[in-house]
Amino acid sequence: MTLAEFFSCSLLAFGAPLAMFSMTVANDPVRIIIMIAAAFGWLLSFLLSSVVWYAVVPLRSYLAFGMVFAIIFQEAFRYGMYRLLRKTEAGLKEISENHDIGTNKLEMAYVSGLGFGMMSGAFALVNVLADSIGPGTLGLQSGTEYFFVTSAAMTLCMILLNTFWSVIFFSGLDEKNYFKVLWVIITHFFVSVLSLLNRRQLYAATLFPSYIVLIITAIIAYRSAGGTFKSFIQTFRRT
Repeated sequence: MTLAEFFSCSLLAFGAPLAMFSMTVANDPVRIIIMIAAAFGWLLSFLLSSVVWYAVVPLRSYLAFGMVFAIIFQEAFRYGMYRLLRKTEAGLKEISENHDIGTNKLEMAYVSGLGFGMMSGAFALVNVLADSIGPGTLGLQSGTEYFFVTSAAMTLCMILLNTFWSVIFFSGLDEKNYFKVLWVIITHFFVSVLSLLNRRQLYAATLFPSYIVLIITAIIAYRSAGGTFKSFIQTFRRT
C-alpha cells in the first residue's frame, strides 16, 4: 500500500513535468544546460533565504518570515536568469546544433522556468515521498490520509506555475509591460501564502485557488508566447 502511494504521488507531481522535459528539452544539449543553470539558480536563492532565516534568530519560528525572503530571492534570480540568457543567446545559438534555438525568445524562458520548477518541486516533495514509503501510513490513528496526495498536487501546481511565471516574466521585461512582472510576483506571494493553510489541514482552501491561479497564468503565458484561441483549437485537429 505504501509503495503504491509513493509511486502514485511521484507520478502525480512529476509525471507531467518529466513529459514536458522529454518532449521539449531532452533532445537539445543547450536547453539542458539552460535548465540546469536555472535549477542551480533556484538552489542559490534557497541558500540565501536559508542564511537570512538562520541569521535572524527571533523570527526563526515564523514560517511566513522565511517564505517572504525565499520568494524575494527566487524572483531576483529569475531576473538574473533573464539578464544572463539575453546576454548569451547569440553565443548559445552558435554552439547549439539547433541554430533555430532562441528564435522565439520565450523558448529559453520556458526552459529556465521548467528548471526552476523542477528543482523547487524536488525540494518540496522528496522528504514527503521518502516518508510515504512507510512504515505505516497516515490517517489510521491521527493526521489525514490526504496529506501525501495534496502535497503531490501542490508540487505539480508550483512546478507548472514556475514554468509559466518565467514565460510571463521574460515577456513582460522584453515588452516593458511591468503588469506582467507584477502578476508573477503577486501570484507567487498569493499561492505561497495559501500553502500556509496546509498546517491547519485546509487542503481544499489551498488547492482550488492555487489551480485557478495556475489556469489563469497558463492562459497569460500562452498568449504571451503568441498563442491564440484558433491555434489552440488547431492543435487538437487531425492534420
